[in-house]
Amino acid sequence: MRPTIALWAAVLFLGLQLSASFSDSIVDRSSQNLSSVPRDLPHTTESLDLSCNHIQKLHRGDFKNTTLLRILNISWNSLEEIDPETFLDTPLLEDLDLSHNMLKNLLDQRYLLHADNLLVLNLACNKFLTMTLGSEFSSLVKLERLALGAKNISVGDFKNIAEVKLHTLTLSLEDDLGYEAGSLKDVHAQKLQIDLTRNQIIVHDLLADGLSLFAELELINLRKGYKDLSDQLKARKEIYTSSLYLTNISIKWPDLTHFVKVVLNTSIAHLYTADVVLNDLPQTDTEGETASKMKSFRVRRVVVKSFFFSQEAVYNFFINTPVDTLAIIDSPIIYMTCPKSQSRVLHLDFSYCALSDSIFSRVVGQETIECENLDNLRNLDLVGNNLKSLHLLSKRTHNMKSLRHLDLGLNSLVYDGVEECFWPPNITNMSLYSNGLTDSVFKCLPKGTEILDLQNNQISVIPSTILKLENLSSLNLNANRLRDLPGCNGFPILNALFLKSNSLHTPSVNKLKSCSRLKTLDVSSNPFTCTCGLKSFINLGIKSENQESDTGIELLSWPSDYRCAYPEVNRESTLNTILIPEVSCNVGLLATTILCPAVAMIILVMVLCHRLDVPWYMGMIWKWTRAKHRARMRQVRPEDLVGIEFHAFVSYSQHDADWVHNSLIPNLEGPSGGLRICHHEKHFVAGKSIIENIITSVEKSRRSLFVLSAHFVKSEWCHYELYFASHQHLTQGSDSVVLVLLEPLPQYLIPSKYYQLKSMMSRHTYIEWPQDRAKHRLFWANLRAALQADLPNAPVTELEE
Repeated sequence: MRPTIALWAAVLFLGLQLSASFSDSIVDRSSQNLSSVPRDLPHTTESLDLSCNHIQKLHRGDFKNTTLLRILNISWNSLEEIDPETFLDTPLLEDLDLSHNMLKNLLDQRYLLHADNLLVLNLACNKFLTMTLGSEFSSLVKLERLALGAKNISVGDFKNIAEVKLHTLTLSLEDDLGYEAGSLKDVHAQKLQIDLTRNQIIVHDLLADGLSLFAELELINLRKGYKDLSDQLKARKEIYTSSLYLTNISIKWPDLTHFVKVVLNTSIAHLYTADVVLNDLPQTDTEGETASKMKSFRVRRVVVKSFFFSQEAVYNFFINTPVDTLAIIDSPIIYMTCPKSQSRVLHLDFSYCALSDSIFSRVVGQETIECENLDNLRNLDLVGNNLKSLHLLSKRTHNMKSLRHLDLGLNSLVYDGVEECFWPPNITNMSLYSNGLTDSVFKCLPKGTEILDLQNNQISVIPSTILKLENLSSLNLNANRLRDLPGCNGFPILNALFLKSNSLHTPSVNKLKSCSRLKTLDVSSNPFTCTCGLKSFINLGIKSENQESDTGIELLSWPSDYRCAYPEVNRESTLNTILIPEVSCNVGLLATTILCPAVAMIILVMVLCHRLDVPWYMGMIWKWTRAKHRARMRQVRPEDLVGIEFHAFVSYSQHDADWVHNSLIPNLEGPSGGLRICHHEKHFVAGKSIIENIITSVEKSRRSLFVLSAHFVKSEWCHYELYFASHQHLTQGSDSVVLVLLEPLPQYLIPSKYYQLKSMMSRHTYIEWPQDRAKHRLFWANLRAALQADLPNAPVTELEE
C-alpha cells in the first residue's frame, strides 16, 4: 500500500508543478490601472498581457526578469515613448502588440533593433501621420504579419521592408486617408488586409494596388460603397488577386447579388464572406449568372435582418451559383433547394446550419420529387444539422451519381432497419459520427464504401448477417458500445480498425483470424479486465510493440493507453506490465498442478494409514463413540432392570478359557473395569442343570458377551448360550448382545445351525481382538464402553469382598 500512496503523491506533486508552471508562463495584468511595467513578474513568463492600462513609457530594464518572454501585448495604453534598449533582455520575443497607443513616428522605432526575432508586429491605431517606415524595420527579416496605420501613405514608405517576405500586411485606415497610387509596390506579402473604420469607403487607388499586387485581398468592416467596388472590379481587365475576402460586413441583398455576379465575371477564383449582416432580402427569385471562372464561393456566419422574404428565392440564388465549390457554413438556413438545371458544382458544404431531412427535395401534391440536377457533385458535407432519418437521406442523395464523399456527422440520425436504403453507387467515403445509430446501420450503407466513420454512436455489435462491404478498408467504431472485437467476414479487405473507448473487457483475438488484411488496430482506452481471458490480447500487443506479430497488426497507442480497469489491485496498470501466471489460465496445467500433489498425498496417507493401522483405530474410536452415545441416550425403565445383577454374561469355548480368565475378566472387573461379569465357572449353581444355569445367567445379565473363535462354533454349550441370548436380544433390544472376535472367523466356517450368529455378525458391528499389544488399551476401553450400564444394587460377590 505504501508504494501506491507514494506513487500517487508523486503524480499529484508533478501535476501541481506543471499547473503552477503553466500559470506562471502566462501572465495577465490587463485592466489593472498600471502606469508602468510591474517589477514582480515571474521569471518563467512567456506571455504577458498589459493591455488596457495607463503605461506611457517603456524603459530599459522593464523586462530584465522575463528573458523567456515570447508574447507581449501593450495595446490600449497611453504609450508615447519606447526606450531603444527596452527589449534588450527579451531575445525570444515573437509577438508584439503596440496598437491603440500614442506613438507618433514610424521613422523612430529603434527598439525594433533588439527584436529581430519578431514574427508578428501590430502598430495599428497610433498617431502616425505618415506611413514612412524607418530603417530598423529592415532588421525584421523573420516578420510574417505586420499591422500599420497612418493618415498618409506615399510611394517609398515601405522601401525598408522590401526584402522582408510577409504573409499578411494589415492596413488600419483612418478617415480622410491620403493615399498615393503605387505606394504598396515595395511590399512583398501574400495577403493584404484593409481594415476600414465605420462607414468608410475604400480609396480607389488603394483598392487598385491591392487587386494588382496581392494574391489575397481582405476587406474588413465594409458597410457601404459596394456599387463603387463592383464598378471598379468590372472595369479592370487584369486582376492579380485570386482570393477576395469580405469580413464583418453589412450589405443589402441587391448589392450582394450584384457584387457576386460581377466577381463571377472576373478572374478572381475564390470569394469568401464571413460575419455578414444581410438586409432587404427578396420576395422573388434573383436572376444569376449561368457561367463563370470562379472556383469557390464560401459564406460563413450570416445574420438576416429581414422578416418577410422568400427563403426559396434566397436559396435558389446560392444553389444556382456557377462554381465548383459552394459553402454556406454556421448560418441559420433550414432548407436548400435543388438547382434549376444541371449544376457544375463539385463540392457542397452546408455544415452547422439547421437543415432538415427535406433538403434538395420538393413536394408536389402528395408526391415528393427528388433532386436530379446534382449529377456532378462529388463531396457533400452536412455536418452539424438537424438531419434525423438515414433512410430519407439515402433517397435525397440517390440521384447524385458522382457522389463519393458524404459527411453526415453531428446530426441526430437513426435507422430502424426496416426500410431499404437507396444510396448512389459511387460513395467511397462515408462519415456518420456522433449520431444515434445502432447495430442496424450496417443494413443501410453504400455497398462501395471504402472508408466508414461510425464513431460516437450506440453500436454494441456488428451483426453476422450484415451487408457485405467488399471494398471497405477503414472502419472507425471509436466511442461506441462494443463488448468484443468484430470479425471481418463482412469486410474481406479491411486494413484499419478503430475501436477506441468502447466497452471491451477481454477482446477475443481469435476473431481477428478472419481479418487477413488488417494492419492497423486501435483498441486503446477500453475498460480491460486483466484476467486469463486477456492473455492472448496482451501477447498481441507485446508482439506488435516488438514487431514480431505473425499477423503484421500494429496496435496503436500501445502500451500507454491500454490499462486495467479490473481487478482493483491492477487498476490503471498498463497491460504490458501485468503478469498473469500460465498455471492460472491453463485448465489442464492447473488440474495437473492441483491433482498430482493431491493424489500423491492421498496415496501417502493411505500407505501411512495402512502401515499404522489407522483404519482400525478409527473404527475402534467410532465404536467407542457410538457406545458412549447410546449409553447417554438410552432410557431404560427401572422395572426392566429388576433382577439384573451383572453387566454381562460371558459365553466362550473352554479352549479360550485362558484368555477369558487372564485378560478379559481382569480388564472388565475390579478397579480397572468396574463391571460385574457372569461366567459359568463362578456363577453357575451346583445342582441345577446346565440349561437352567444358562437361562438364569442370561436373565440376570444386562448383556450377553460372546467370545467368538473357531472353537466357539464347535461347542454345543456355546450354541445353547447363543440361542437363549438371541431370545433375550428380541426382548431387550439390539444392544443386548456384544460380539468379540478373538480370531478371524470366515462365514463359511460357521455351521448352518449357527444361523443366529451369522445374522448377528451381518447386522452388528463386532469388536476384534488385536494381536498388537499397542492396541489393547483402546480395545478394552471400547469393550467397557459397550458394556457399561447403571445397574440396581446386587448381592455382594466374593470378589467384591
